[in-house]
Amino acid sequence: MRNSHDELLEMLGEDADYLLEHKCRTIAREQLSAPGWDFVDRVYSESNRNNRVLVNLERLFSHGRLKDTGYLSILPVDQGVEHSGGASFAKNPAYFDPENIVKLAMEGGCNAVASTFGVLGSVARRYAHRIPFVVKINHNELLTYPNTFDQIMFGTIDQACDMGAAAVGATIYFGSQNSDRQIVEVARAFSYAHEVGMATILWCYMRNSAFKTGGVDYHVAADLTGQANHLGVTLQADIIKQKLPEVNGGYKALNTGDSSYGKLDERIYSELATDHPIDLTRYQVANCYMGRAGLINSGGASGKNDFADAVRTAVINKRAGGMGLISGRKAFQRPMSEGVKILNYIQDVYLNDKITLA
Repeated sequence: MRNSHDELLEMLGEDADYLLEHKCRTIAREQLSAPGWDFVDRVYSESNRNNRVLVNLERLFSHGRLKDTGYLSILPVDQGVEHSGGASFAKNPAYFDPENIVKLAMEGGCNAVASTFGVLGSVARRYAHRIPFVVKINHNELLTYPNTFDQIMFGTIDQACDMGAAAVGATIYFGSQNSDRQIVEVARAFSYAHEVGMATILWCYMRNSAFKTGGVDYHVAADLTGQANHLGVTLQADIIKQKLPEVNGGYKALNTGDSSYGKLDERIYSELATDHPIDLTRYQVANCYMGRAGLINSGGASGKNDFADAVRTAVINKRAGGMGLISGRKAFQRPMSEGVKILNYIQDVYLNDKITLA
């Protein structure tokens, strides 16, 4: 392991004890299918996934610095479509070139690189056999005026398979006006992806302007994101990507006055979660069939304290029972050497035996 435990403690600062000494008394760790070197054999092999899917899942878990640990570190770079190429790559124009995206994932010791049909297809013959590809099959194209915030298909499962991809990824904006259509499209695509032998990763994002109310953004509420995860695993996603929860009580906030939204049980808040970030994330893991589908949390936007923020997110995910991090902008919106460094810091959390399941 490259970075010492003391160095990681220093990066956590005053939150070190708060995060590392926390004991989860909501959903016990013994109830989880926890990540481990044998996860494919122990968990996925009990499912209806065919042998080719299991082989590709093993490809993901057997690559990079985290190989054979049961944890994943994935570099996602689909922001050129989702956030526009200029907004994403102006800080570091080298990443307009798809080869540099793949090189960053390889130099950074990632398990896989996730990107668009165009990015991965443009370098597939050179790199598809050298690092697992995750092809993102749908996007919010962002040029429609006014912005519609809809996910539409950009290619086919057969294209991803022919490219040599180990997995496909997709986003559903749960709660959005077009979520029903997205659910149907992704369900069909994931079913066929499994049929031809690829693993599936679902970005389970909440999206509705009404989810911001009373000065609080409930897009990152544990109860709403937890249910989004539960819908994701219902679609048989093998791995769920979700934002780290920051609050709770989304159902309560949206069930006020004349409005009625979803269904809730008070035990969601009193017994299944507290306001501690590890407990909130444990609730997300529980909604992934108690960890039978792995939870990977997103790294978030680049900011002032990227290295410390990345380590903190990794600690929360690991101690909650998650399967790893999928972090992009923090890595590619800086020189490659620094991007590699931040990816390695994330991986060091999962390689550190002293950071355990809460």
